[in-house]
Amino acid sequence: MFLIDAWEAIRDFLELGGPILRVIGINIFFLWVFILERLIYYRTGMIDLVNDSIDEWNSRSDKSSWNAIQIRESLISKAKIAADKSLPMIQTLVALCPLLGLMGTVTGMIQVFEVMAMSGTSNARAMAAGVSRATIPTMAGMVGALSGVFFVTILTRASKRYSSDLEENLLRG
Repeated sequence: MFLIDAWEAIRDFLELGGPILRVIGINIFFLWVFILERLIYYRTGMIDLVNDSIDEWNSRSDKSSWNAIQIRESLISKAKIAADKSLPMIQTLVALCPLLGLMGTVTGMIQVFEVMAMSGTSNARAMAAGVSRATIPTMAGMVGALSGVFFVTILTRASKRYSSDLEENLLRG
């Protein structure tokens, strides 16, 4: 019963916002898939990669030759690449949210203008439907972007922290 009510509420909301709201929903879905993937990776795979890199460096007897320095730089670069993977995609999806919201605003306002052209300004109910179709995608795009910006900041800081910690450990060792 609860799931059916929730599904009906979501369906009504999507119908109220128009077709652009579905596109925004898909965008936000993929945004969160990438965010969750990075959060899980930082808790598991990144820690293993950093520890393996430190172990590989510490197992070397030569740490001062040109070759050793290049190997250290290679280990640091691999970790930075692994840490930054998917961050540009997440940033792109975050930037796309408000743009899609703006597109929803434009399409909703077109509906308002169509109503005004057909019936003048006397049909307030039809105009309100267009205004609602204009504002809901805008709100959804902004909510998606704000939640994404917060996590992009967290993920970027975590990426830099893991990379700098590895670099410090390899320079000391």
